[in-house]
Amino acid sequence: MINNSPNSELIAPNNKNKMCGISGIYGINDVAVAKAMVTKMNDKIAHRGPDDYGYFVEEHIALGHRRLAILDLSPAGHQPMFSSDNNLSIVFNGEIYNFREIRQLLPEFTFKTQSDTEVILAAYKKWGAECLHHFNGMFAFAIWDKSKKELFIARDRLGIKPLYYFQKDGQLIFASEVRALLESGIVPRKINKESLADYFTYQTVHAPLTMIEGVSMLMPGHHLTVNANESKIKKYWSPKDNYTKAATEKSYDAVCKDINELLTASIERRLISDVPFGAFLSGGIDSSAVVGLMSKVQQQPVKTFTIAFDEEAFSEAKYARQIAKLFKTDHHEFFLKPADFLNDLPAAMSALDHPSGDGPNSYIVSRITRQNGITMALSGLGGDELFAGYPIFNRTLQLQEQKWLWNLPLPLRKLAGQLYKTVKPGIAANKLLQLLSLNEIKLQDTFPIGRQVIDPATLHTLLNLKTLPADKVNNILKNEIGNASSVIPLLSQVSIAEITTYMQNVLLRDTDQMSMAVALEVRVPFLDYKLVEYVLGVPDKYKKPLFPKKLLVDSLHGLLPDEIVHRKKMGFVFPWSVWLKNELRDMCEQRIQSLAQRPFMNGPFLLSQWNRFLAGDKNIRWLDMWICVVLEDWMEKNAIAD
Repeated sequence: MINNSPNSELIAPNNKNKMCGISGIYGINDVAVAKAMVTKMNDKIAHRGPDDYGYFVEEHIALGHRRLAILDLSPAGHQPMFSSDNNLSIVFNGEIYNFREIRQLLPEFTFKTQSDTEVILAAYKKWGAECLHHFNGMFAFAIWDKSKKELFIARDRLGIKPLYYFQKDGQLIFASEVRALLESGIVPRKINKESLADYFTYQTVHAPLTMIEGVSMLMPGHHLTVNANESKIKKYWSPKDNYTKAATEKSYDAVCKDINELLTASIERRLISDVPFGAFLSGGIDSSAVVGLMSKVQQQPVKTFTIAFDEEAFSEAKYARQIAKLFKTDHHEFFLKPADFLNDLPAAMSALDHPSGDGPNSYIVSRITRQNGITMALSGLGGDELFAGYPIFNRTLQLQEQKWLWNLPLPLRKLAGQLYKTVKPGIAANKLLQLLSLNEIKLQDTFPIGRQVIDPATLHTLLNLKTLPADKVNNILKNEIGNASSVIPLLSQVSIAEITTYMQNVLLRDTDQMSMAVALEVRVPFLDYKLVEYVLGVPDKYKKPLFPKKLLVDSLHGLLPDEIVHRKKMGFVFPWSVWLKNELRDMCEQRIQSLAQRPFMNGPFLLSQWNRFLAGDKNIRWLDMWICVVLEDWMEKNAIAD
């Protein structure tokens, strides 16, 4: 495609270079400067798109794209892509699963490709921002309207695909990863002190803030419009505002039938691909459900991938084998020794675009899957959040049953908490004391306590901050649930809390950065927005977890055997505490000593914590230390200043 603007430059793809990533700059009128900047940004995220790359630069705008070809592998799917009249240009990361249905709604357009990207352009041209309500998928995209000199950026409803941006002096820089923004040369490499308390409390930074001062994350379900006159962000979807009440008056069997149909349809949508694909299989309920339904809706055997361990006590391989045999999958089992994991740890840490206490596990399984020729894989992520799979769902119900305790005088409750802490010191006792010190039982206050890595008292000593900022999770729940708590079922409130905090800011972010580091696309059928909207409206009486994820299991109509349904939940288990004291000690000690020199840290206290951990103090967990190691490692690798 040729752009006719005399002040524009379109750089053709180089198919020899070897996942999508997007980048862009608005507000720099010097085309040569903009081109140099967006080229550097795009090169920094080359790992996200090994199949193709492209740029578009003209006065006011520069767009960059790295492509992992999943749909329409031909050169016609190249980006940036342009509308037929050359007025609109787009860079897009993600997939629109229902693009063929949307295409049928746009008969007035002549399509030249089989890609979903071209459908986004046509939909935007017809409906503007309202096009987002038609899309079912995971996406972050930017559209430049030449005639309006306006940039439109949008992110999917659940926040599956990331989008970071920096604004200053009429300029806006955006990208799929923070490191691309840093590479622009405009974004100061400076730590965001406001985010430190959030990171140490929850092992992440909750959007829209990031660990870099001035860099924000576009929130899920939001879009951003920038032109010469204004810059505005608007919400177009949220769980609180968009859950349905379709299940309220239905029988349990009818609700199960609906969920089965919605989940099956979600999986069918996510099997659209022009490249080899498979599924992660742990042998748990969620991944087994995905594999089971995949096997029902496609003819060829499902390719499944499992990480296995020699240590039978914490290996899930036998359960995965059982599911693979049941559904006759093309099963791939990879034995991983602790030494193998340790060997991959440096690469996993280098893959971290944004610091996180979790992530290496995702990197390992993604790397192995990609090395076996799979470009796209389905995951069971989201099942726990939707179907009450975490212990906090039951704990929340129990707290409501025991709320009479909070009618007792506060001093008496605190005394009871202190006595328990004296008799049985530890993390659980600290959290119980926090709960007993609350004035009343509200989810916005109780939920954050359950998700804390470090309690407020320890945090206040650890950081050299005059005052700690307001708790970010508490603020999120006020916004995402707030006054709606009287109408949203309690278990659905917990689901919303999990979705908008830990899932979006840890699980999804880590999944994206770790899978894209090895050029693997991960799709998450449990996060189809139609399924999410329906399940959030299901009454508590149907969702109450009498056994793990009962509602989901019953909706599958006997698809999964009892041995899978009622087995103990395991997940990845590694001897981190031993590693930090032995194999990883030198690396960890060096970074903790460096972090202790940072002005925002209470160095002597941090070193004391480290020494207590090494001495076997059970009140200091390996995770308390690991998040310190990760932060310092990330700051050093990205040259982040205090």
